[in-house]
This record gives sequence, structure tokens and C-alpha cells, in this order.
Amino acid sequence: MEMKSRTLLHLLVKRLQWPYGRFRRAYEAAAVELADAEGDPHIARATLSEQTYRRWTGGKVRSLPRSPASMILEHMFNRPVAELFAPPSDELPEPTVRRLRTPPIDERELQMTAREAAGHASEAAAKALPDLTLDQAEDDARALARDYPRTPPGESYRRGLDLLRLAQAMLEQTQRTRQRDRLYLQAGSTAAIMASAAFDLGSLSSAVSLARTAALYGEVIDHHPLRAYAHGALAYLAYWDGRPADAVRLAQTAGTFTDVGDTGRIRLATITARAHAHLGDRSGTRAAMSQVEQYTTDRRDELHDDVGGEFGMAPARVAMSDATTCLLIQDVSQAESAAEKALELVHEHPAEERMSWGSKAAVDLARARLLRRELDGASEAVSPVFDIPSEWRTLGLRERMAGLRRDLTAMDVREATVALDLGGQIEAFTITGAGARSHHALDV
Repeated sequence: MEMKSRTLLHLLVKRLQWPYGRFRRAYEAAAVELADAEGDPHIARATLSEQTYRRWTGGKVRSLPRSPASMILEHMFNRPVAELFAPPSDELPEPTVRRLRTPPIDERELQMTAREAAGHASEAAAKALPDLTLDQAEDDARALARDYPRTPPGESYRRGLDLLRLAQAMLEQTQRTRQRDRLYLQAGSTAAIMASAAFDLGSLSSAVSLARTAALYGEVIDHHPLRAYAHGALAYLAYWDGRPADAVRLAQTAGTFTDVGDTGRIRLATITARAHAHLGDRSGTRAAMSQVEQYTTDRRDELHDDVGGEFGMAPARVAMSDATTCLLIQDVSQAESAAEKALELVHEHPAEERMSWGSKAAVDLARARLLRRELDGASEAVSPVFDIPSEWRTLGLRERMAGLRRDLTAMDVREATVALDLGGQIEAFTITGAGARSHHALDV
């Protein structure tokens, strides 16, 4: 429905489709004709600012324009000025405008227009960055992701914060769409890594905020792999926060994004399986775990595969996640098998990755053995974990250790000397580490 015009002048201009430039030229032409007719050369110099045009056509006039403006408008539209600034009647014939002799464009106006256009173009060109600067920023963001499994989370978080602030500052310095797209991707991927670090440091609220930030940056540039990764992160943060139903929903949303390679799909399948396991849905858990074997097409995407690192999903990491998932659905045999597989595969990785992923698999192996009443085997499996440096004792590892402690206290072996010693070591382990700032927001 056409918006009702406040004044007749507004309606006429709208029907004539006259922008400011066209209206001003007609106004100046009318002024020249009126000056000849009235014998007053001063009228010929009349012109119109864009601000006045907006005020007249916007119905924001409290009093009628004074002469010669009122005379020029009446000459243009063949109507009294009072009628032009009054509300239009319901029945109005097609707008009529006096046929005017439009004055020719002189050299001064041509030069002024050329200068304005050149100035605007120069201003736009100045708002750009050297591509080499963007190349370095992208390299740093990729290195952050690739180094994450080998870097203590506190250090990764600090590096990520510097890179995120740099990307945000650089976005203010360029108006080139291509450069802004690159910077939004860098900012989004950096925020995603920072979400992982915040989680490892024990701040769920900061992790959720950063994962949402990554998702929003991905939405700005419609980057589906980044959006899928960020929604997957939000899913696992939801089940860690005791909201498994939300976790399933978020994982399903993550699965709707296109152009995600097999690595990204495998990651989402493991997250979905864990979410179902937290719900106690054994069939949903197994269905999600079985999907991993379906992704064998070697389809890749630039985030999960070309960057990799924390965005990747190596077989050792999948096996480690499967062990935890199987423990949740009390499939002790498969949990033990998956943990042993993870420990075998992780030896192919650098020492820091063995420390990160291997320690979690070792705790899950200990829990599986303890549930089989193999206390000595459990103690043997978890023993190397106590040597993990404090900066590597992430929230995920400490929570697994706390689960092992609960298993010890719930079993009839709790009076055994080995059980008492093991329980004491676990308690000492869980009060120190990377999660010392647990449940406190991080500076972003």
C-alpha cells in the first residue's frame, strides 16, 4: 500500500519521481523564466539546498516559503503555494508541471561535479588495506588454530584476543568488500578458537559468548563451515552446561549448513552422539556414532581441513570422544576399546597433543577398568595423567578426573589402600590447573 503523502508537493514529487538533483534543476529553470517575466534579475540567481528540498517534500514546513521561493514553486507547478503545502485531496489529476527551459550545464558545474566524484572515489580508495597486511593476519589466525592442540589454552586465549582485536580494528580501515570478507572470516575463526580456550579454562559463559560471536561473523559473510563449527561448539557447551536437549537441537542446526567437508561432518556426528548420550538416548547415540563411518568421500572445506588444528578431527580425537560417549551410556566394553584405540593412535601425534588428547583417553580407560572392578588396572591407566603440567589441566580433563573420583567412592573398593591413595591424588589434581579461573568470565 502506498504511504499517504503529507502534502500535495510531496505527492507530486513522488509521482514525478524527482530526486533532489532533478528538482533543483527544475527549480533553477523556473527561477530564470520567472525573472524574465517579472523583470527581476535577482530571482534568476535563486537555487535550492538539499536540506530545504528534504524539508519541503517531507512535510516538515511550519510556515509557507517566502518570496521568491513561493513564486518559483507556483510557477513550476501552476498551483498556489498554499495548496502545494496542504494535504492532498482524495481526487487528484495527474501532476502537471510547467514546461521549463532547462538552462545548459556550464563549465563551472561540470568541474564541481568532477571534483566531488573524484573526492568521493579518493576517500573510498583510502579506506583499504595492503593485501600483504591481511595475508599476515590470516597466517596468524591459521597458526592459532593449528597450534591449539600443542599450546596451553591460556596462551592460546591471549594470542586469540590480540588477533581478534586486530581484525576488528582493520575492519574499520577498509571498505573493500573482498577485504572485509577476509577479515570477518579471520575474526570468526579466531573467536571460535577463543571459545575453545575459554571452555578449557573453565569459563562456560565466555565460551558461549565467543562461539555465538563466531557464528554471527560467519552469518555476515554466509560462511557455512564456520557457522557449522560455531553451532557445534554451542552444542557441546550446552551439554556441558547440563542442557542436553538444547545440545541435540544445536547439533541438528549445525548439520543443516552446506559446503561442510567430511571432517566437519565427523566432528558434528561425535558432538551429536555425546548430546544423545547425555540425554540417555542409547539408540540416538549409536546412530550418531555410526555416521562417522559414512563420511569417506574425502570432501574438504577450507576451515576444518585446509586450516585444521583445533578445527580438525583426527581419528585419535574421534576415538577419545567415543570413549567418553560410551561411558555415558554405560557401554563399558566399547568405552575401554575406544580409549585404548585413542591411546594407540595418539602416539602418532606430537607430545603436546598426546598430553591433551591422550590424558583424557587415559582417564576414560581408567574409568572403564574401574567399572570392571579392575582397580589396579585403573590405577595403572591414570598414573601418567598426574604428571600433566598444571597449564594443561583443562576443564574437560579435570571433570573426567572428578568422574573417576565419584566412581571410586561409589564402589565397594573404596576402603582399599589403592583406592584411598588414588582418590587423594585425584582431589589434589582437580584443584589446580588451567581451570583455576573456572566459571569466571574472561576479558574479551
